[in-house]
Amino acid sequence: MCIGLPMQVLSIHPGYAMCEGMGERRRVDTLLVGEQPVGNWLLVFLDTAREVLSAARAREIEQALQALDLVIKGETEIDHLFDDLVNREPQLPEHLRLNK
Repeated sequence: MCIGLPMQVLSIHPGYAMCEGMGERRRVDTLLVGEQPVGNWLLVFLDTAREVLSAARAREIEQALQALDLVIKGETEIDHLFDDLVNREPQLPEHLRLNK
């Protein structure tokens, strides 16, 4: 299974960027997303950027990955990593809602 990691652009070069995220620095191919400015967030699979992310979305993905790591280690206290979901009613995605 391949999991995308949120990584922030540190420097740009022709066809790639040096990025940092999840405690790692990597050379990331940017040909699929185009050249991105320093500070932008990318979703990276196997050292290839597949999507440009907002800082908020990058944080959500990072927290979900932290929760997965904690669960693998046997931890059960992960609600703090899902502030956007805890104590809220479930909602249908926009495409499944009835048009009114």
